[in-house]
Amino acid sequence: MKTTTFLCAAALLALGACGDTATGRAATGGLGGAVVAGPAGAVVGGTVGAATAE
Repeated sequence: MKTTTFLCAAALLALGACGDTATGRAATGGLGGAVVAGPAGAVVGGTVGAATAE
């Protein structure tokens, strides 16, 4: 269970870093979060994606 949680969190952070603009990173982070953890994951993924600096 811990391994699965860790892999899901890593995938969420990796997707949050994709994109050329803050909007693109927020969108991919939100999509990845939604896939991994549902609505709450979408919020977290979007926030991480928007806050990721290049």
